[in-house]
Amino acid sequence: QVQLVESGGGLVQPGGSLRLSCAASGIIFSINNMAWYRQAPGKQRELVAHITSGGSTNYADSVKGRFTISRDNAKNTVYLQMNSLKPEDTAVYYCYANRYRAYWGQGTQVTVSS
Repeated sequence: QVQLVESGGGLVQPGGSLRLSCAASGIIFSINNMAWYRQAPGKQRELVAHITSGGSTNYADSVKGRFTISRDNAKNTVYLQMNSLKPEDTAVYYCYANRYRAYWGQGTQVTVSS
């Protein structure tokens, strides 16, 4: 059974930081491309950051220079370091894995508000 379990969300003030984690099980983590998506109320789910099995990364323009995606294959975990958070970053953040099939986590809420 494949599981992607996100953690690290919460309430933070504008300008603050959070680090999201996604622990994967039931897949060969090292060969999977991993990503973080987010969905704000009333909006479509959008790609935030992506990291290939080889470690190449790409980011949405709205988060470039503020967010960093990374992976630890020994821990079967992908991370999203989020700095300089803005109210518009408020959303449910989802972990995504893809190789031969696509899998989603259950999501973790990030709220940026003073």
